[in-house]
Amino acid sequence: MPTWQQLRDVKLSEYTDAADGWGKVSSRANSDKDRVDNGMFARIHDTQKGEAAKGATGDVQQLSRNFQYLHTECGLIRTALNGLASELAAPQRKLRQALEDAENLKFTVRPDGSVEYPTQSFVLKPGAATAQDGAPIPYLPGKAEGIGSSDANKGKAEDIAQRIGDALREAAEIDGRYAGALRKLKAEPGLTVSDETLADAARDTKALQDAAGTYADDDKIPHGKSPKENAAWWNGLTQEQRDEYATLYPASVGALDGIPSTVRDDANRMVLAETRAQARLDLDAIPKQPREYFPNPNGSYPAVVKNPAWNEWNEKYGDRRKELEASLKGMDAIQARFDATGSDGLPEAYLLGFDKDGIGRAIVANGNPDTADHTAVYVPGTTTRLESIGGDINRMTALWTETQAWAPGENTSTITWFGYEAPQSIVPEAMQKGWAHDGSPKLLRFMDGLETVQGGADRSHTTIIGHSYGSTVVGDASQRGDLPADDIVAVGSPGMLTGRADDLDAPKGHVWSEAAWNDPVPAGGKVAGLGGYTWGVETWNGIPFNAGYVQTVPSDELFGGHRMDVDTSGHSDYWTADSESLKNQAKVVAGRYDEVNED
Repeated sequence: MPTWQQLRDVKLSEYTDAADGWGKVSSRANSDKDRVDNGMFARIHDTQKGEAAKGATGDVQQLSRNFQYLHTECGLIRTALNGLASELAAPQRKLRQALEDAENLKFTVRPDGSVEYPTQSFVLKPGAATAQDGAPIPYLPGKAEGIGSSDANKGKAEDIAQRIGDALREAAEIDGRYAGALRKLKAEPGLTVSDETLADAARDTKALQDAAGTYADDDKIPHGKSPKENAAWWNGLTQEQRDEYATLYPASVGALDGIPSTVRDDANRMVLAETRAQARLDLDAIPKQPREYFPNPNGSYPAVVKNPAWNEWNEKYGDRRKELEASLKGMDAIQARFDATGSDGLPEAYLLGFDKDGIGRAIVANGNPDTADHTAVYVPGTTTRLESIGGDINRMTALWTETQAWAPGENTSTITWFGYEAPQSIVPEAMQKGWAHDGSPKLLRFMDGLETVQGGADRSHTTIIGHSYGSTVVGDASQRGDLPADDIVAVGSPGMLTGRADDLDAPKGHVWSEAAWNDPVPAGGKVAGLGGYTWGVETWNGIPFNAGYVQTVPSDELFGGHRMDVDTSGHSDYWTADSESLKNQAKVVAGRYDEVNED
């Protein structure tokens, strides 16, 4: 426990000054990491090929990890020092007030914190007495209590001694919390930031969250609020407070719709790096898989027999290994997109959302949507999960490349938005509307957040693209609230929970669809009832066969939207490079409507 002299004399400004220094190092490391990720990778792609490119990429990845680690650890030290100074200020004020009261009363505070005071008793002779902290029944200040005593000073002295003790105990508790967290903030010697180092950084963050809870509490972050409320909270913080929240609670900050994409990207990359490192460590910790089958030692039928050791291993580790491998596959795909920056002209990537739990979540942007002239948001559909996110990311890189050809000199951002619980089976899950009802509010918040950070509805031409069940989510969002989109594109849609394009929240004439001739999903959507009803005449090969209220999906003529030409087949090839299917989407994203080829 500190002495009262130490608490009185400590200069808290020295802690905050040191925190400023660590904060500068953290910010510099973050800037250097961004230069590595968005500049050096591009130069490698421009100048290196083959094994040379592979080796250089590995070196640059290590450099990026080093800067990431420096950014995190130095930021944590900054937050710890600021938190320590902030929390110690209260007990220091209490102590100094108690010392001032003692001085005004001509009492003497001894080195051990006891208080010597002159007696004022009608019974006892004048002299001196000592009040200790923690008296069994302290006298009330200024009250003449006690049998045979009317000494007012006794109560005052005991009160001062008690306040001194309370201040010291409070300071000791604060000091212990932060000292424990700070002792953990140290790195192994050398220049290699390993998976264990990054996993340790995550543990350091958790330790400081526990220590600094009263200084920077996760509850102060506006969870579940609107993007505008999130933006107001963020804009009301000082830059130092922003940095501290982003370092201490990166997952919470990275999930906030309505704050700058650069902030969300930094926070989510921190979470991704540490989560990926821990997953690799956990996978490596699983014992090697035994051989599953052995030749039958009896030489009889069956020819092979199951290894009991494999059965035991599989029961204990099999599911866990599959889970880790699946999660790592998705995280590796996200990292691969980061590493591809500059390749074939690809812009910097932004990780606007990430979560490994359950089927996972990932929101990845090509180019900064905050400053984009054209923004496309792609909502994937059934069976989407973190494990398979690489394919969805690739679709949006293809769309970015094609859109740039139709919007030269303009900034484009294409976003893979996997921010909802997608159905994981065609039957029965994709036949149900509940997944769309649950996902659409999340989509609306994300779209509202984009508009908020962009600065208003007119700052970017925005297209939302729903593929498969993703279009059902878009349809529900469009009818549920104000969907900030200039164009809606439904690709391979099983239905948008309405039978008419005019019911969707887009300007008239700005609803588009694509459906390959052999894509079974639109017809399946009608069976599931995911479309809607409208009055009209259905035809087959140009022959009318049903008049009245008929169920329609976006690719039906009766739906009333633009039906774009498709030259791809099946349900998943609409983003094939150089295809008419991809080019038509890009023309809509770029606002080149007159160039779109329609059916």
